[in-house]
Amino acid sequence: MNFKKIVALAFAIAPSLLFAQEWQPKKAVLMSKFAKDVNPKSVLPEYPRPQLTRTKWLNLNGIWQFQASSGAAEAQPKGNLSKTILVPFPVESALSGVMEQHERVWYRRKFTVPADWKGQKVLLHFGAVDYESEVFVNGKSLGVHTGGYDPFTYDVTSAIAKSGEQEITVRVYDPTDKGGFPRGKQTLNPQGIMYTSTTGIWQTVWLEPVPVTSIDNIKIVPDIDKGVVNLTVNTAGVTDGYTVDIKVKDGGKVIKTTTGGANTVISVPVENAKLWSPDAPFLYDLDISLTKQGKTVDAVGSYFGMRKISVGQEGEYKKLYLNNKFLFQIGPLDQGFWPDGLYTAPTDAALKYDLEMIKKFGYNMVRKHIKVEPYRWYYWADKLGLLVWQDMPSPNSYTEHVPPVDTAAFRSELVRMIKTHWNSPSIITWVVFNEGQAQHNTKNLVDMVKTLDPSRLVNQASGGGHFDAGDYLDIHSYPPPAVPASDKQILACGEYGGIGYIIPNHTWATGPTYIMIDNEKKYTDLYDTYANDLVMYKTNKGLSAAVYTEITDVEIELNGLLTYDREVIKGPVEKIAASNHKAIHDDLYLAEILPSSQVNPRTWKYTFDKPADSWFTTKFADAAWKSGQAGFGTSFTPGANVKTVWDGKDIWIRQEFTLGDLKDIKREDLVLYIHHDEKCEVYINGVKAAFKEDITSGYVISTMSKEAQAALVSNGKNVIAIHCNQTGGGQYIDAGISVISKDKAVPFKTN
Repeated sequence: MNFKKIVALAFAIAPSLLFAQEWQPKKAVLMSKFAKDVNPKSVLPEYPRPQLTRTKWLNLNGIWQFQASSGAAEAQPKGNLSKTILVPFPVESALSGVMEQHERVWYRRKFTVPADWKGQKVLLHFGAVDYESEVFVNGKSLGVHTGGYDPFTYDVTSAIAKSGEQEITVRVYDPTDKGGFPRGKQTLNPQGIMYTSTTGIWQTVWLEPVPVTSIDNIKIVPDIDKGVVNLTVNTAGVTDGYTVDIKVKDGGKVIKTTTGGANTVISVPVENAKLWSPDAPFLYDLDISLTKQGKTVDAVGSYFGMRKISVGQEGEYKKLYLNNKFLFQIGPLDQGFWPDGLYTAPTDAALKYDLEMIKKFGYNMVRKHIKVEPYRWYYWADKLGLLVWQDMPSPNSYTEHVPPVDTAAFRSELVRMIKTHWNSPSIITWVVFNEGQAQHNTKNLVDMVKTLDPSRLVNQASGGGHFDAGDYLDIHSYPPPAVPASDKQILACGEYGGIGYIIPNHTWATGPTYIMIDNEKKYTDLYDTYANDLVMYKTNKGLSAAVYTEITDVEIELNGLLTYDREVIKGPVEKIAASNHKAIHDDLYLAEILPSSQVNPRTWKYTFDKPADSWFTTKFADAAWKSGQAGFGTSFTPGANVKTVWDGKDIWIRQEFTLGDLKDIKREDLVLYIHHDEKCEVYINGVKAAFKEDITSGYVISTMSKEAQAALVSNGKNVIAIHCNQTGGGQYIDAGISVISKDKAVPFKTN
């Protein structure tokens, strides 16, 4: 008998035996340290929805049947599928056991409804499927869902046979780059800062029994000013004659009992509330029951945190307030990729690990970067005490020849993301766009988010186009941080850093990065330098928050604090934590000696024609040069305050200024305050002060040579001269001189 006949006979006689084979993961370039803990008989077994728990449920993760589809017109396959896959790991992942890319695929598995579920509705839940899915139970289509980041549910009661095994089949379509819908950093051609795609089921699949009239969802809005938590218990089914009973618990002790109506706001007093914060992430537990005539019909468990996020006013600046006090927020960018599971962490311990490390590094915030995580990620953020900036995944990120943006899909998925996760106290900001990727209709979308969830802040665009919408003005600056200028919005540096550090044998591949360091001391020293910058921007320029790139390496992006496999911590935890503690708690004042033109323009002499070699000296005659106000550049350059257009290749600028008495200044505390795009050289009184080859996205603090510090003339005239060179894109140059001080006084005047 030939092999094909043997296989056919095996399917016909005992199909379950064919899929009883041991699951084997594929081997990715790197495997995380958690890969060994994946058990195909118990895959992500934790209850998947911590803020709406029930005692009865059935986890459907594990080995499913799988095969690629031949196309959109292919009918639902008969019998068993040709391969197996470990759900919920994406098709492209090593942990799935497939590690292939297919635009269209099929899934199938059997299940048995527990006998004690009889008489109840059976709900089938999918945590997330990327991108379009159609679900069948016993051959009956239950519906089509689109969107790769939100959970969805089907009532499968009518499709279930009265007895025996039941069958689930799932059809998936995921065009990735070929669609204009949200997909974050996924691409079919991984390179640079775009990574391997995720197709299919990538979060937990599970079943749950509920009564005909049941609790469908809840909404939780704390109000610390009034000392209440506002609860809305939404129900499914006819609710006439039903009431909602609520118990608030502190460590197992009931501290408040309230009764109210379904589908209405119930204000529950929380006296002397323990406020939730990164330093004290206290969570109250909730018992919620749906009752009729004194009998409990349905019951769920939940939790909440009493916290408030708001905009405060301190002096001329808008500030980021937590619980009515300013708290400087600093955290890493977290992209949520795994070398072996891609979008799916190998285990719940792995999911928790990154957040635990973020806390150990001394951060109080994390920016979840253009990806939405499973419920349990936010649960651990709630438990551990991390403020979360939640990005909306962007369409067509950094990909050429992209299809038009599906604006309807973007809006719909934005709404679903907010409604799915708006009960988590850790989430304090919704970030609508990132770096202008597929940015559209910004003001209207920001207004929609504000109306939908007025209890949180809205960031119009981290590092993107800014339209005076929402609560933040957020720029990106690499590698040093920078601060934008505004008195109308919270000021943030939504990305900075990106310090590359290669750890041999723990690297996916090498690629370009913002700056590369070759040893641990240089790594932590540079990180600390940037922390000092943040302290000064916070103290002097109104900066409220900063996001460091990033917590882990991702594929060829090698700027993580952890390697991609989570095996190596690149810098001592205590040193990074000390730098972050300084950024949060310390103050350093930046006293201007020669003000920049970031806010108020100053006049410089300038030329676009190459001058004589002595152009930077004090005796050079610049009478033939033009006079113009700084900054010089093009208006579309990030962080620029353009007063004089410079759109050519080179510009030379000079300014004469007079200083007062510098006798009380430590010369080593003198720094440049500069915004340059691109390469520039700076001279003070004919002495080279700095040569900068990188690009800034805003005004940054830059060290000055000791010779230039010494060259400044006290009680006399000085000259600063700068040459800036541009090769492409936006361009800008402006600079000033400041002194770092622990004292608030600014005793210097400049003419």
